[in-house]
Amino acid sequence: MVKIDSVGELTNPKFVKPVLINYTLNEQKKTWEAVISHDSVSIVLFHKDKNALITVKQFRPPVMNKNKTNGYTYELCAGIVDKDTTNVQIAKEEIFEECGYDVDVKNIKEIHTYYTSVGISGSKQTMYYAECDDSMKINDGGGLEEENIEVVYIDVDDAKEFMFNNKFQKTPGLMVGFYWFFENIIQTQ
Repeated sequence: MVKIDSVGELTNPKFVKPVLINYTLNEQKKTWEAVISHDSVSIVLFHKDKNALITVKQFRPPVMNKNKTNGYTYELCAGIVDKDTTNVQIAKEEIFEECGYDVDVKNIKEIHTYYTSVGISGSKQTMYYAECDDSMKINDGGGLEEENIEVVYIDVDDAKEFMFNNKFQKTPGLMVGFYWFFENIIQTQ
């Protein structure tokens, strides 16, 4: 069981920085409260042997703080861009860290780049596609020690129903990634 013990002011943040943006629009001075955050990558990961899309179920304190009952969300494998390397290399590392598969970087294909949390941070996310199979599994994944990640396989035959089942809290990126998969991978097979 999880419960939020308290919510307080953020001091000495590691990953985000609250800011006040002053700007002029149509000759009017305005302000906007925002958060500077890292850009990120996400990966639509298809397991060929299982005929399943791989997602991660992760505890997200802000979701728990908002709805008070359930802080677990289903998401694409993803991670922040916080080191001096390519985004595709970060995608490879996130697949290994969160899901336990060693996918060659040359087999990770860029899908699209878009902006997330546009009202608060406007961070950029690059989405990739990769395939894996049982031979690539090195460990059980699960992310870093401070993360609470469970690897979840969504059978392709059940994925569309999963997308629209409100009992599963999902991110927009997961839904876009699944749509992309059905339009670009399933239809071409």
